[in-house]
Amino acid sequence: MDLEAYLQRLSFADRGADEVTQLLIEATVEWAKSQGWRVYRRAASVVRLPPPYEQQFSVVDVGIARRDGPPLVVEVDHADRRRTLDKLVAEAAAGREALWVRWGSGRFTTPPEPIRLVPFPVISRRGPSGKQVHSHTGGGDRPAPEHSASAPAFEVVAMDAGPDPDQSGQPGQFGG
Repeated sequence: MDLEAYLQRLSFADRGADEVTQLLIEATVEWAKSQGWRVYRRAASVVRLPPPYEQQFSVVDVGIARRDGPPLVVEVDHADRRRTLDKLVAEAAAGREALWVRWGSGRFTTPPEPIRLVPFPVISRRGPSGKQVHSHTGGGDRPAPEHSASAPAFEVVAMDAGPDPDQSGQPGQFGG
């Protein structure tokens, strides 16, 4: 099962942004482990941090070592962050497959090649505290409900509404 299909099985309601990000990171870790791969949370990136920390490296949310292919790096984001995209492009240039789990309730920007977008749509609303909360019902696409073969019968009933005010013969009664 690919990561997108695996994530679509998640269900949660009224979670904050940090909680949703953590749920998606943990689900990504579970998915990778179910494939028999080695998983590293907050794995070192090939990208150095900006000054004054340029001697240190950035991290990716999940690093995955596979016997049957190049390593995977996964970033999980709620927003379109330029730094995330730059990091994933650098990871891909270093020979890793770059996956961007992008979650939210709006449209998702298509990332540059070779980054692979893993979209995760949620429903967002203001919670009782006034803060934004997010929900997702697992199962992905659901089949359409079954409909009967014949259309339901409707009875048309004419109702007498009385005289038409425009035909009353009294000018000016309704602004005329």
